[in-house]
Amino acid sequence: MIGIIDYGMGNLRSVEKAFEYVGYEAKIIKDVDSVKEAHALVLPGVGAFPDAMDTLIKTGMLEEIKRQIDKGKLFLGICLGMQLLFEKGFEIKETEGFKIFKGQVIELPKHNKIPHMGWNSLEIKRETSLLKGVENGDYAYFVHSYYVANNEEKYVYAVTDYGVQIPAVIIKDNVFSCQFHPEKSGKVGLKILKNFGEMAKWF
Repeated sequence: MIGIIDYGMGNLRSVEKAFEYVGYEAKIIKDVDSVKEAHALVLPGVGAFPDAMDTLIKTGMLEEIKRQIDKGKLFLGICLGMQLLFEKGFEIKETEGFKIFKGQVIELPKHNKIPHMGWNSLEIKRETSLLKGVENGDYAYFVHSYYVANNEEKYVYAVTDYGVQIPAVIIKDNVFSCQFHPEKSGKVGLKILKNFGEMAKWF
């Protein structure tokens, strides 16, 4: 079972339905015991960085998620769920993140329309099982006003351009993440979620 972590923000049902569509059982979870029991974890992404961190800390899920990641449980962060994996975010106020990746989450440059909302092509930098069947130049759907900067290049597997190069897929060991919304990215997104479900069998 793939556990979709509920921290009080966003339409989690769309992620759940997308996993079900590609043949994988998924369930929305919101407590420590469910985080422990899930075979793999997904942290979806809608809302503000500090509010999300506050909820995860208060529910006790933050420490349990990190504990499960350390044990090798497969994890996927989506949009804000990816950004929370970094050291700090600067949305509304400076807030510490999971600190799994080095880097900071800062506001997109103002020379383009903010939020960045719509379809952008992916430039694939490295091969990964998560992007199996996804071609260089394929489009994914983005909705965000902040992006990851000053990160470690060796973990960036795909980027997109929006007046600045935005890391679109970042991976380290059993932690996978994407800035775009696979559940809103049509066939490309469904391939990615199916790949994640397939990998979960081996973790």
